[in-house]
Amino acid sequence: MTITFRGVTAVLLPGTGSDDDYVYRAFAGPLHGVGAVVTTPAPQPARLIDGYLEALDDAARNAPIIVGGVSIGAAVTLAWALAHPQHAVAVLAALPAWSGAAQSAPAALSARHTAHQLRTEGLVATTTQMRASSPGWLADELARSWLGQWPDLPDAMEAAARYVAPSIAEMGRLSVPMGVAGATDDPIHPLEVALEWVAAAPRAALRTVSLADFGPKPELLGSACLAALTDAEG
Repeated sequence: MTITFRGVTAVLLPGTGSDDDYVYRAFAGPLHGVGAVVTTPAPQPARLIDGYLEALDDAARNAPIIVGGVSIGAAVTLAWALAHPQHAVAVLAALPAWSGAAQSAPAALSARHTAHQLRTEGLVATTTQMRASSPGWLADELARSWLGQWPDLPDAMEAAARYVAPSIAEMGRLSVPMGVAGATDDPIHPLEVALEWVAAAPRAALRTVSLADFGPKPELLGSACLAALTDAEG
């Protein structure tokens, strides 16, 4: 069955340390192009996961919704879709970071390390170190979003790092199509995880992007998810 996007609300959640501004820019253009209504709840860093789940529940009170997000946002929305099969239309998963418990996943290790730095060295020093080791576009994005979530940012990063994503077995019960965008050159979000999600879900497809491409043009990430979702429907 072909998904009807026009007039359907799509709820998109950002990755760890990122915010609603970025995820809106990544997904709004592609989804508006097919007639969807886009909403991007702002992260509540002191209650990150609970805040996201409440936003999803609220958005689905009147009609089923499209859900998706980046990294931890993708994991939370996938879990919500599995728990609410009658209220989900489709899943758009960008840069999935792990399946099941995070354990030694690079994204979780990075989040815990950054949270520790923030608590011991403060926001300014940690942001300076981040800028020294990150591409310019990412440094600018994170410097802005980190400041907006301070001083509760370490809490959000720790909550994301301990989040248990859906397992491979659980993904096998997904009743709606899922479009996954994986990066070919992102060590924090290994392409292997995206491949794992696609292989596990009954109706899923993958499109790949590179950091060099979607860094300066975040809408390419949303477009890749939407194109993968079209593939999954076929």
